[in-house]
Amino acid sequence: MIDSLKQLVKAVGLPRLTIVLFLVVLLVIGAVNRLPISMLLGNSLVRIGMNGIMVLAMVPSVQSGAGLNFGLSIGIIAGLLGMLVVMEFKIGGLLGLALALLIAAVLGVASGYVYGLILNRVRGQEMMIGTYVGFSIVSAMCMFWIMAPFKNPEMIWVISGKGLRTTLPVSDSMAQILDKLWGFSIFGMKVPTGLLLAFALACLLLELFNRTRLGISMRIAGANPTFAMSCGIDVDKMRILGTVLSTALGAMGMVVYCQSLGLVQLYTAPLMMAFPAVAAVLLGGASARKATVWNAVLGTMLFQTLLTIALPVTRSVIEGDISEVAKTIISNGMILYALTRKEGDG
Repeated sequence: MIDSLKQLVKAVGLPRLTIVLFLVVLLVIGAVNRLPISMLLGNSLVRIGMNGIMVLAMVPSVQSGAGLNFGLSIGIIAGLLGMLVVMEFKIGGLLGLALALLIAAVLGVASGYVYGLILNRVRGQEMMIGTYVGFSIVSAMCMFWIMAPFKNPEMIWVISGKGLRTTLPVSDSMAQILDKLWGFSIFGMKVPTGLLLAFALACLLLELFNRTRLGISMRIAGANPTFAMSCGIDVDKMRILGTVLSTALGAMGMVVYCQSLGLVQLYTAPLMMAFPAVAAVLLGGASARKATVWNAVLGTMLFQTLLTIALPVTRSVIEGDISEVAKTIISNGMILYALTRKEGDG
């Protein structure tokens, strides 16, 4: 019996097993307190679709040897710019979403290339430098948002007539467009089919890329740089490729996030958004040196479901809102746990 439990813990991983058991307990407590479990599960699916692509952005960065992308804010800013451009010209619907994704991807590739060049000059310190770069970009963009040459009266401050507002509503024709696409309800649980399909498509495309010759070369360069160089693989280029893919995915993930949220949040809002993404992929079983698409999918499911269900349940038991406290504890706890392990098999 004890041996079987040890094998289960080794196969599933202690953090994931603990989270699953904790979720079961929370669901039981929620049912006893007559909370709308179906609605909470539906909200979990929405959060999984909203955040999934940004978590997926961690995978190519790790696979290429550049480590966890703590500079994801660079891609997030690119995604925000894509949204702002289509909002400036009042382009809505699927066309507006497609254009925002295209602009975000182009800006993500360009900024990711420059970011990759920086990371190649600071080998061994990528995560620390990435954090500083991400914070610096967000701070610099705070000044840009004030001086940005946008003219749409729905986006700028009313009194001064210039500078973007802190929070901007997405047009009705584009807000939650993926959430509503082919959406349906089952047993009172709303399923955002289009949103989940967008996440699934991103996962499929990245998995297919990993099976190509270029994708295999990138993973070899990340896993064993010395062997890769002996095979004629340019390790520096592969690291840049992984960083470019990560930043572009982060940019497009932010567009998907904004359309689902129905808001575009500027200034310091993107500052800490990389940390939940890092925590989620680590919770899925990844490490600073090894990550797969499955790690991103599993981690997103566990992390977002935990946040969605835990917070209403704890509020029903404990007076007060501890949502931000719980999110911070879970995110930083998972990052600390994962980065203090020797291997990513725990």
